[in-house]
Amino acid sequence: MQNNYDPIAGIYDPLSRLFFFNAQVSAQRSLLPYISENSRILIVGGGTGWILEDLAHLHPSGLTITYVEISQKMLALSEKRDVKNNKVFYVNQAIEDYDLIAQHECIITAFLFDNFSEERASAVFKQLNTGLKQNGLWLFTDFSLRKSSGKYWQRLMLDTMYWFFKKICHVEAGALIDMEPFFEANAYRKVFETYRYGRFIKSIVYKKG
Repeated sequence: MQNNYDPIAGIYDPLSRLFFFNAQVSAQRSLLPYISENSRILIVGGGTGWILEDLAHLHPSGLTITYVEISQKMLALSEKRDVKNNKVFYVNQAIEDYDLIAQHECIITAFLFDNFSEERASAVFKQLNTGLKQNGLWLFTDFSLRKSSGKYWQRLMLDTMYWFFKKICHVEAGALIDMEPFFEANAYRKVFETYRYGRFIKSIVYKKG
């Protein structure tokens, strides 16, 4: 199965910290204060689910979260998290196969689109866009590499990651897709933007409409 992190679910978080220290976690945490109480949230590709506990720390109750994760082992780890009194619906499915009906105040995608080919990235973006309410927030975190300004070590690290994850997790992508044009074309505006790890990791809060 493509883009499935089952083989490394048990070591994913330590592996992330080995190479990026706390940058990947910190990048995602920087966006969470923008989530309002009693929000309906869609999390796609949430990994081991540590973010659920961070959300519960900010809002111990009132959140309704749909948690879509293709990796069964990642989902099993997520289900063990302490979500306090929030409602979490766990979905073991690829997002492109998920029937997205409900409208959400917030969507969270962290290191999701770097897994996809441009064709699939476009399809998933369109799908998620329909599931976000007008004036809703999209919390986006991913790697960032500009052709004109990307550093050599960043290119080398990205190429190495793609080689590794393609071998182990059957990640379909071989290059990083620039998602900013997708947001711009759909009338999103940036509310907040920050970078980590030598500007190799970016976090953006987009507002729809």
